[in-house]
Amino acid sequence: MENQTTASEFVLLGLTRDPHLQRFLFLGFLVIYFITLFGNMVIMIVISTDSHLHSPMYFFLFHLALIDICYATTIVPKMLVNFLVKHKTIGFSGCITQMSFILLSAGSEIFMLSAMAYDRYVAICKPLHYQAAMSKVFCSQLVGGAWVMGILHSIINTVPMLNVQFCKYTEIKHFSCELPPLLTAACSETFLNKLVLLSSAVIFGSSSFLLTLISYIYIISTILKIQSSKGKQKAFSTCSSHLMVVALLYTTALFQYTKPSSVSSVILDQMFSFQYSILTPMLNPIIYSLKNKDVKTALGRISGKIQVSQLV
Repeated sequence: MENQTTASEFVLLGLTRDPHLQRFLFLGFLVIYFITLFGNMVIMIVISTDSHLHSPMYFFLFHLALIDICYATTIVPKMLVNFLVKHKTIGFSGCITQMSFILLSAGSEIFMLSAMAYDRYVAICKPLHYQAAMSKVFCSQLVGGAWVMGILHSIINTVPMLNVQFCKYTEIKHFSCELPPLLTAACSETFLNKLVLLSSAVIFGSSSFLLTLISYIYIISTILKIQSSKGKQKAFSTCSSHLMVVALLYTTALFQYTKPSSVSSVILDQMFSFQYSILTPMLNPIIYSLKNKDVKTALGRISGKIQVSQLV
């Protein structure tokens, strides 16, 4: 019982203990982090500076890029440090802070994707009412609501964690202080915390998923009613990027947070966590820039202006 106290620090076991492999992983994750920051910052700069992209769809994309930067920055810098140091520790307050920002980013992202799905629904199913329905005030409310839901998701799960007891020496079998592996490492009873986690994951996850699903049911039914194949292709191209991002995020995140403990494994948990917390923020700007003609055109305009200014 004397070893059961509030731990002052935790040990993050990370992906491997092999020092040679850690150097290789350091370089790999450094490249991933650079691409994530550069890609999302480019998206934000292009949307801010190009007047052609001052529309609701890109207003949501701007905030999605901001969330992705927050998500990656919460996790990757500490990972990079741990690849280089021998003692891979993190303080209790630092661990809880990292956990709360992970929950905030995840919660905000899924509701931002729901807002983007609703935007596509109005654009495709009710094009004549788009300007009136997606006003600046309403878009700001949707974005604010997404951030508020993320904050709420974080608070609901973070506050109960402050009462959880950990042993003096606590190893976390993960590369970050994500909530599920943190609960596994606890020395005290965590039934209430697991119940809160499961309930919040189901409520927040399923509600945002249903909003997205309903939007796409209407979108697909409307696209199928279009007579010309060219019209169908044009309508589908406006939401294909978003659909890819949604599928990428939901399939892994929901499984990670709702799966029974009987199917849990350290490698599987880390793979899923890597996919939705590190890989997805890197892929989002790539998907939106490659699949979106407006973004590519705006990038071309900006690069053209830069070339002209250099010549002058």
